[in-house]
Amino acid sequence: MDFYQFAKSVVFTALKPIYRMEVIGLENFPKEGGILLCSNHIDALDPPVVGITSPRPVNFMAKEELFKLPILKSILPSVHAFPVKRGLSDRQALRTALDLLKQGQVVGIFPEGTRNKTGTLGKGFSGAGFFALKGEANVMPCAIIGPYKPFRRLKVVYGKPIDIAPYRERRAKAEEVTEVIMASIQEILDEHYKKI
Repeated sequence: MDFYQFAKSVVFTALKPIYRMEVIGLENFPKEGGILLCSNHIDALDPPVVGITSPRPVNFMAKEELFKLPILKSILPSVHAFPVKRGLSDRQALRTALDLLKQGQVVGIFPEGTRNKTGTLGKGFSGAGFFALKGEANVMPCAIIGPYKPFRRLKVVYGKPIDIAPYRERRAKAEEVTEVIMASIQEILDEHYKKI
């Protein structure tokens, strides 16, 4: 067992009983090929929750400052995180994400860019559409339905993959593809939020 799987097992064992975690739609997750995993963002725990519930390892961008902290700088690369400079156009982080997608791996992002505690889905940044179009990968929409309160049920729902090929063929703009991604996440929220 590599460190990623070990960490995933430890975190899953710790969080599942606390948040009565329920995972839905794993059968929708492609077993191979590049996937851009796009989720809503409601809490700081979202990245580990998505990471431990995804059936495949997920590569997440993490702010560069975290890689300078004594313990985290050695742990983060081992759990497939890579640094990004916040507030800047970080070309190295963009290249890393695109390379991972083209290699057939899973890259996780939160298109809203920051946590949204209102319970509604915010506007997605065009970067999601950019990665979807340039990364030669399909998109897996995901919705985390809370709240993150001990012993209250937390749902993680994976929708059906979005085929981006038609958008690439007609050279759609990144903003349009981002809107499609956000609409798919919203559909999951609409369907499952009332069942929480």
